[in-house]
Amino acid sequence: MAAIVVTGSVAAQDRVLSVTARDSFGQPVMPTSAVIVDAANSTRLCSTVSGRSQCSIREGDVKVVVSARGFEDGSVPIPADEAERVEVEVQLRPAGIREQVVVSANRVETRLGDTPVSVSIIGRETLASAAAPTLDDALRQVPGFSIFRRSSSRNSNPTTQGVSLRGVGASGASRSLVLFDGVPLNDVFGGWVQWNRMAPIAVEQVEVVRGGASSLYGSGSLSGTIDIIPRSAAEPLSLAGDLFGGTQRTISASGFAGGKFGNWAGDIAVGQFKTSGFITVDEAERGEVDSAAGVSSTTASGRLGREFGAQLKLFVRPSYFTENRTNGTPLQTNQTHSRSLIVGGTWSRFSRPALDTSDFDVEWRLYGGSQVYDQTFSAVNAGRSSENLTRLQRSPARYSGFSVQVGTVFRKNTIIGGFEGRSVRGSSDEVVFVNNTASSLVGSGGREHSFGAFVQDILALGERAVISGSVRFDRWSNERGLSVLRNLASGNITVTEFPDRQESAFSPRLSALIRVNEAVSFHASASRNFRAPTLNELYRGFRVGNVVTVANAALQAERASSIEAGSSVVIRGIYLRATAFLTDVDRAVANVTIGSTPDLITRQRQNAGKTRAAGFEVDAEKRFADLVVNAGYMFADSRVTAFSATPQLVGRKIPQVPRHQFTVQFRYTVEKWSISVQGRAAGQQFDDDLNLFRLEPYLQADLFVSRRIKKSISVYAAVENIFNSRYSVGRTPVRTISSPLNLRIGVRWK
Repeated sequence: MAAIVVTGSVAAQDRVLSVTARDSFGQPVMPTSAVIVDAANSTRLCSTVSGRSQCSIREGDVKVVVSARGFEDGSVPIPADEAERVEVEVQLRPAGIREQVVVSANRVETRLGDTPVSVSIIGRETLASAAAPTLDDALRQVPGFSIFRRSSSRNSNPTTQGVSLRGVGASGASRSLVLFDGVPLNDVFGGWVQWNRMAPIAVEQVEVVRGGASSLYGSGSLSGTIDIIPRSAAEPLSLAGDLFGGTQRTISASGFAGGKFGNWAGDIAVGQFKTSGFITVDEAERGEVDSAAGVSSTTASGRLGREFGAQLKLFVRPSYFTENRTNGTPLQTNQTHSRSLIVGGTWSRFSRPALDTSDFDVEWRLYGGSQVYDQTFSAVNAGRSSENLTRLQRSPARYSGFSVQVGTVFRKNTIIGGFEGRSVRGSSDEVVFVNNTASSLVGSGGREHSFGAFVQDILALGERAVISGSVRFDRWSNERGLSVLRNLASGNITVTEFPDRQESAFSPRLSALIRVNEAVSFHASASRNFRAPTLNELYRGFRVGNVVTVANAALQAERASSIEAGSSVVIRGIYLRATAFLTDVDRAVANVTIGSTPDLITRQRQNAGKTRAAGFEVDAEKRFADLVVNAGYMFADSRVTAFSATPQLVGRKIPQVPRHQFTVQFRYTVEKWSISVQGRAAGQQFDDDLNLFRLEPYLQADLFVSRRIKKSISVYAAVENIFNSRYSVGRTPVRTISSPLNLRIGVRWK
C-alpha cells in the first residue's frame, strides 16, 4: 500500500503541485509519474523533477493520477476552491500480480500479465516483512526454489548454497542463474551463491523465473533465473537503516544512502551481519568436538551515475565483500574475500520525446573482479570426541566479462538481441595432512572462456495473444587444466596436464500466451537449455564430514529439454496460476558414490546419465482491504531415468529434492501496524544418490510484527521457527538439524 501526498501553491491562474508517493510504512516511493485529468477527461503529462512529478493545474476541478512501479494507479481529486497549499494522503494497494512489471522474463520490462513464462516477484515490502534476515531464506517462500541443502546460508558452508528451481536438483553448483544489476552473481569458480553479498536493504525487488532460460541467459539458467534488482534513489536525498539483535548472539546493522542531484545520481549500501549460530549436529550424535556453526560478514556496494541529456546514462558500481565462518568443529572454518567492479550504461533514441518513450535502446556492462576462498577440512573420529586436520585449501579466482543488449520496437514486434562473454581463471592450492603432519602439496586449476549471442522477438497479436521466440548460441573452452602433486617426504612431483577442450550449445525457446478474456489466459513454452561444468567441478575436490567428493576433469555440459503449459485465472478476486512442467536433463552432473567404508564415503562428480523432473506448480493470491494472502504449491517427481555406468541408480530420486513443497504468507497492514505470518513445508527427500539417507518432511512457521512509532521510524520483532521444529538438514551420515526457534528485535528508519 502507498500514500500520495500532494502539496500545491497558487500563482495567477495556475497551481504547481508536487506529488510524492508513499508506501504502507509512510516512506517515499520513487520514481513516480503523473497525469492531470480535467472535467472533460482530457489528460496532460506532468513533468518530473528529482524523481517527483510536478503538475501545473489551471482553474477548475481536476484530479491527479499517479503511477509508481509495483503499485496500482492512484488518483487524488483537486477541487477548484482548494486552499493555496493542500496536503492529501491516499492509501493505495500494491499492484496485483498481473500488473506488476518484471525485467528478467524477457530481458526487457514486461507486464507480468503479458508474460508467458512463470515468474514470482518478491518486492521490497515483502522482504521487509519477512521474519528471516537473509535473502535466501526469504526466497524459500517461492515454491520450487531450493538450495542444495535445507539449511540457511547463516549456518552452512557456502559451497552447499547452489540454487535450483522446479526440482531439477543441485550439487553445490547452481542450476539457476542469479543476477545482480544485470551481472551474474554465482561464484565464478564453483557456481554456488554467497547470499550475504547483498544486504536486503539494498534490494528493490527479486524476480524468480521458473523454467529454463538458456535462450536468453546461456549457461547456468538450466532451471531458471533469479534477478535481484538493486535499490536506487531518485530523490535529492534518501536514507534508510536497519539495526537488530537476537538469539544465537546475532547482531546486524545495515544502511542505504542515495540521492539525485541534477544530472548526477549515486547511492551506497553497507551491511554487517554476525551470528554465533547453533550446534548443527543432532544432540543424540554430537560429541565433544561439535561446536556452533556461525558467520560474520561485511558487504559494501556503491553506484555513481550521470545522465547526459535524455539519451545517455553511464554508471560505475564498486563492491566489496568479506566473510568468516565456523563450520561446526574447532578446526573447520572458511573465509571469503572478494572485490568487483561494474561499469555500464544505456543509450536511448526517442522518436516521440513528448511521450517519454524510446523506440531503440542499447544497454551494456563491463565487469570484473577477484576473490579468494580459504577453507580447512578435518576428519572426526567415530565417537566425535576429537578431530584431525586433513587439508588446508586456498582457491583464488579472477574474472572479467561484458554484455551488450539492443532493443527496438517494429510494428507489433519487440526485438531484443545481444552478446556477452566472460573469462575466468581459478585454482585450488592445498596442503594435505596425514596424522596431523603435512604430507603433500596439491595444486589444480584452469581457465574458462565463454561467448554467447542471442536474439528474441515478442509479437503481440492484438489484445488476445503474445508469441515469443528466442534463440542463443554459446561456445566455451576450458584451457590450461593442470594438477600438480608434490610429496613432501620424498620431494617427488607428479604433474597431470588435462587437454584443452571446447563445447558449444544451441538454445531455442518458443512461448505463447493466449487471453480468453480479462479473467482467463493460457500459456505454454518449450525450450532447450544447458549448464557447463564449473572449474570447481572439473578440478577441485572437497570434504564434508566423513564424505569425500572427488573432482572430474572429463565432465561435459548438462543438456536439458523442457516443456510447460498452464493457465491463469481470476475468480472472485482470487488470482490463480497453475503450470505443469517436464524437464529432461541429459548428462546431469551428480555426486556418485564410488566407495564406502564405516569411516569414509567416497563420491565422484560424474555425468549421471539422464534425469527427469515432472510435476506442476500453483500460485494463488487474494487481496482484502488490509490483508494480502499468498500461497504456493509444487509437486515434483525427480528421478534418474538412465545411467549405464551405475545401473542401480536408475529409478532413484534425485538427492535433495522433495516431491511436495508448500508455502503460505499472510500480510496484514493497518494504520501503524504491520503483521506477517509465513509458513513453508516440504515432503521427505534424500541426502544421497543411493537414497539411503532419508530426510523427513518438515513444517516451519515464522512471525513478523512491526509498528511505526514516527513517520520514518518503526520497531519490529521477528520469530523464526515458532514451533521449534528440529528437522533433518543433512546426513553425512551424521544427522545435522535445522535451527531452533530464533528471535530478533530491531529498529528501522527510512
